[in-house]
Amino acid sequence: MKIRSLKELENIQKNKEESIKNRSANAQTDKKYILICGGTGCKSSGCDAVYNAFNTNETIHTYGDAIELIKTGCNGICELGPVAAVYPDNVLYIKLTPEKVDTIIREHIVKGKIVDDFVYQNPATLKPVAYMSDIPFFKKQHRFARLYAGLIDPENIDEYIGIGGYFSLCNILKKMSPENVVNEVKKSSLRGRGGGGFPTGIKWEFAAKEKAFNGKKYVICNADEGDPGAFMDRSQLEADPHSVIEGMLIAGYAIGAQKGYIYCRAEYPLAIERLEIAIKQAEERGIIGERIFESEFSFSIEIRMGAGAFVCGEETALISSIHGKRGEPLPKPPFPAQSGVWEAPTIVNNVETLSNIPPLFRFGSDFFASMGTEGSKGTKIFALAGAVKNVGLVEVPMGITLGEIIYDIGGGIIGDKEFKGAQIGGPSGGCLPKNLLNIKIDYESLKKAGAMMGSGGLIVMSEDTCMVDLARFFMEFIQDESCGKCPPCR
Repeated sequence: MKIRSLKELENIQKNKEESIKNRSANAQTDKKYILICGGTGCKSSGCDAVYNAFNTNETIHTYGDAIELIKTGCNGICELGPVAAVYPDNVLYIKLTPEKVDTIIREHIVKGKIVDDFVYQNPATLKPVAYMSDIPFFKKQHRFARLYAGLIDPENIDEYIGIGGYFSLCNILKKMSPENVVNEVKKSSLRGRGGGGFPTGIKWEFAAKEKAFNGKKYVICNADEGDPGAFMDRSQLEADPHSVIEGMLIAGYAIGAQKGYIYCRAEYPLAIERLEIAIKQAEERGIIGERIFESEFSFSIEIRMGAGAFVCGEETALISSIHGKRGEPLPKPPFPAQSGVWEAPTIVNNVETLSNIPPLFRFGSDFFASMGTEGSKGTKIFALAGAVKNVGLVEVPMGITLGEIIYDIGGGIIGDKEFKGAQIGGPSGGCLPKNLLNIKIDYESLKKAGAMMGSGGLIVMSEDTCMVDLARFFMEFIQDESCGKCPPCR
């Protein structure tokens, strides 16, 4: 069914409203919602077998509609997967196996007793912590771009509409001019989350003011995530692909583009699969295509798979790859906003940047700007990896300290060893030593310390890490990934 109006969008949301609202702590309902993480991290740990064990359990089926089983995207706590959240009880079960499923159903679902042996254990007190909101990993996080990741089925467009998805796009097309959209993004002070932190609204403004080439302009979603230890974009595409699609549609309307490309590396098969499903569903509903929501705006989206070259994360190299050429950076100017895909004005935003756009318009630019620091507004997603106890995906307000991420959220160093440093910003970034544990994580502070925000990779190192070996690893990585064009690399 094609969705043509805000009213039709509201009707779909109404059908999903009860189910979505009940997936929260202490919701007033007799139903149980069992959410199984279906991200790549949990899949590698056996989440499909766990899901099948729940789905084929005879006791569950006797409850009928009183139990809803949902496979979601990544909820972030990858170290403890496979995980299952039970709502409205707000209980998280960790490190699940098919053999544990019967016990959870018998004790928790039937008798109402939490199975303490299968929940998070506080390492300091060795006592069970059953409720998600009490687990330190989640306590200091502030979700915005990943607000519903791990709560909805990423392969069901109605679930996304149920949480308010595509309402921002619909309201924009009905009530706002492209210029007003650009101004709202500028007002929010959202900076690009892909590396350099260039103001997103200004980038959009440049492209909007450029004259179309042969009547064409383009939007590119850069999902070519190549930094070692980084998995932010992959997880977001797997958990909430429609948020990225809606962000691209809003960007397209703002600059006057008619087509978008999602450039995603072929090593992300699950992300690509869920993107393909999401695009098809959006096309079937008329959200991608001609005269979206009966406006004059039309937009199509195509996925282009990259071969995994690190250098294709650079926007001009990415565009060359889309053209079917060797992925090789080009001199700037002209910038892509002037001459990009097929020589037409093009904006390139990464996955996280685009995921911020729908909630930015849902909650307002003032709300977004109220988070973070003076020069770095909003939140930032990090892939927390390395010698840290809680490896996973975290979203935190800009201005949080490095120590808070590593110790309060990450749980500290494995084996309670000494912290030596954290590598941030990918191969082009830098290392933050122990004396900078109190550094604020924002663009300005990191630049002053000789590092950079980058796309969000954060690799933690213990006293066992040899910094010479680390430097050698990154130098070899850059050497291997170099396109060989510039003399310094050669």
